[in-house]
Amino acid sequence: MSDGLYPEIEPYETSFLERDGHRLYYELSGQPDKPTALFLHGGPGGGTSPRVRRFFDPTRYRIVLLDQRGAGKSVPNVSKDYDAALHNNTTAHLVADIEALRETLALDQWQLVLGGSWGSTLALAYAQAHPNRVQQLLLRGIFTFLPDEVDTLFQNGRAANHFPDEWAAYVNHIRLTSKDWERERHNLVGAYRDRLLDPARRMEAAKAFVTYELSLSHLYKNHDRIAQTMAKPSVLVPFAALEVHYMLHGGFMRRGQLLDDVGIIKDHRIHIVHGRNDAVCLPRAAARLRAALTAAGAGSNVTLEYVEAAGHSDSEPPIARALRAATDRLSAEANH
Repeated sequence: MSDGLYPEIEPYETSFLERDGHRLYYELSGQPDKPTALFLHGGPGGGTSPRVRRFFDPTRYRIVLLDQRGAGKSVPNVSKDYDAALHNNTTAHLVADIEALRETLALDQWQLVLGGSWGSTLALAYAQAHPNRVQQLLLRGIFTFLPDEVDTLFQNGRAANHFPDEWAAYVNHIRLTSKDWERERHNLVGAYRDRLLDPARRMEAAKAFVTYELSLSHLYKNHDRIAQTMAKPSVLVPFAALEVHYMLHGGFMRRGQLLDDVGIIKDHRIHIVHGRNDAVCLPRAAARLRAALTAAGAGSNVTLEYVEAAGHSDSEPPIARALRAATDRLSAEANH
């Protein structure tokens, strides 16, 4: 197959995890008696899709997909109940959800946690909070919530070096709808938050915000994906609202937390995949993470793979192929 992934499969079980007002959708596919791999989606708010099951060999893994709070098939979805979906929606809550799911599955350890973009952030946060509950990490598109990572994408205009029209459209949505541009220009994410909070302005703000990010997410702009996302409020609104929610609060983590605490996971097997031309999550963020792990004492168990001629999205064939190859390799390593 052109994307290099495993054939499509269906889950053998779907269910919901009840968590303090949230009902979290999860599903199981692959082999029930094999080591368990957990996929953590990006965003925040991106939700899972059937395609991501295909990163894993269904004969080698039990594959678990989880829709995080407010997103995907989890209830409430931000598009249906904005306030309820954002209630108790922080990194600490999501980490606790993953641990609750592990306990629900009567699982001693996750063999592998694959997280991309925001999912890489969450995977690191979970592993640092529960280091004995995960053996391997496969991280794609590193995002550690250092200020330069957030500001390059959403505030200081550096994205315009390569995407001037897209940056202009992102900024102009705020400028043209602002009653106080001189104030709002200094906090564009906060300005988007204000518009998303207003039901009358929510959809247009979400479309502007998400169109901007998706326009940067592929080496070649994926017009079909943008159009499909614009047509689905249940995908569009969580994508915008939850991303803004987390960006405004520094990921609900101490500044620099994920790098400061890498010593906790220095002995884990960690493989990083990062598109060389990723404009959403900076390649230097991947290099910083590897450097921090190395300084903490990690050795050859931490590897970094830059994927040439590839952007951010895991739907790009070079990224997809790299992830599939990595899950195969990590499975083989675990069995030796």
